[in-house]
Amino acid sequence: MTKDDNAVRTGRLAVRGPAKERISLADQGLFRRERDDSFVHTDPWRALRILGEFVDGFDALARVGPCISVFGSARLGPGHPYYEAAVEVGRGLAECGYGVMTGGGPGIMEAANRGAHEANGLSIGCNIELPHEQEGNAYVNLGIDFRYFFVRKTMFVKYSDGFVVFPGGFGTADELFESLTLIQTGKTTRFPVMLYGSEFWSGLLEWAERTLAPQGMISPTDLDLVTVTDSPQEICEMFAGHMERTE
Repeated sequence: MTKDDNAVRTGRLAVRGPAKERISLADQGLFRRERDDSFVHTDPWRALRILGEFVDGFDALARVGPCISVFGSARLGPGHPYYEAAVEVGRGLAECGYGVMTGGGPGIMEAANRGAHEANGLSIGCNIELPHEQEGNAYVNLGIDFRYFFVRKTMFVKYSDGFVVFPGGFGTADELFESLTLIQTGKTTRFPVMLYGSEFWSGLLEWAERTLAPQGMISPTDLDLVTVTDSPQEICEMFAGHMERTE
């Protein structure tokens, strides 16, 4: 086609005359500045944002190797027995060759990341946006920020070889029960779930044994999905053996 001032080019096409009426200039819509930004609050837009979080998480964690997730209260600081035990667990897991994955925040999360960091191990933090912003702790060497709890919890299950659950509040209980539900229902293969602090967890376990199981709400064998300990060394030894069995 020769040069024609009346021609219109769109992609690989050059059109003139009546054909121009059949060509849509929809590309302009892509770059047009919207006066109404309400579309970013619609469900289709949220779906894309959620998909983006999954993609970023999968991309960041797909090559990290064996990891153990450690959960627990964000409100316990250095000097607390649970905090110091979590440091020891994080260090021991790193020395066994595991990466240590936490929620990336303070308290028990910081302690486990600290232990892994001090042992020159991989220290992962999957941080979450909260109304009162939770900043990542200083011991994380691979940090990922999430907006959605369910995306973040998927990363823990997908990229962990086991869970260590220290005493904590609603968030810790949520992570524990979600893991047990996924194992119980066969949505994931069984992986070790260890509870640290027998005194703390005893009431919950007694309720499950004396109330849930007798009423048929769980099977008696479901109680075997968790192991309770007061020994950081036992946790590390158990996962060291687990790594040898799965290699």
